Amino acid sequence: MAAAPNLRELKKQRTRDALLRVALELFTTQGFDRTTVDEITAACEISQRTFFRYFANKEEAAFAVQEMVEAGFIEGLRQRPPGESPLEALRGTLLDTWDAMNRSVEEVVPVELHMRAYQMIESTPSLLATHLRRSMELEEQAARVIAEREGLDVHTDPRPRVLVAAFGGVLRMTGHLWGAGGDPSIDAIRALTESYLDHLKPALGEQWCDDDTE
Repeated sequence: MAAAPNLRELKKQRTRDALLRVALELFTTQGFDRTTVDEITAACEISQRTFFRYFANKEEAAFAVQEMVEAGFIEGLRQRPPGESPLEALRGTLLDTWDAMNRSVEEVVPVELHMRAYQMIESTPSLLATHLRRSMELEEQAARVIAEREGLDVHTDPRPRVLVAAFGGVLRMTGHLWGAGGDPSIDAIRALTESYLDHLKPALGEQWCDDDTE
């Protein structure tokens, strides 16, 4: 008797994962705006009612895996070693999130599909406003975690929000550059982002010109 609920939950999870895979495949091949819920449900051979049991709308499906990755980032940031500087903690969490993605995302959809979906979001005007809002919300969560780690009040000390805003700005910029490129792999976005993060601290804390100018 006790196993029945587990079997039901497993079936529900498999249905949701199947919906996600089909939705993301259609979004990335024919475009988010041109894909209808009817097409998604027809491909899965389920009813619209079942789709809306799992997702409020197409947009929620488009961001579902990204939401999972973002939640993992915040949890990873909370668990960083206490001796790390705030910037080291942010960077280490990002790299660990990418390292874990093959395992965590693959449980839901193929990583390659998730990365194509991320590119699709970056290039779809109707999704960009939500993408930006979600990025700002993630930055606020990260700033609060950094403040807690450092024993600061995020409302009176601006440094956690300033640092996370700069870090998030690099991620948005490299995400956009990667999305416009031809390589949708994790390795490509990781290498690009790391190369830009290497310049974050020098750009903020050092002079850019060697020669004195009048």
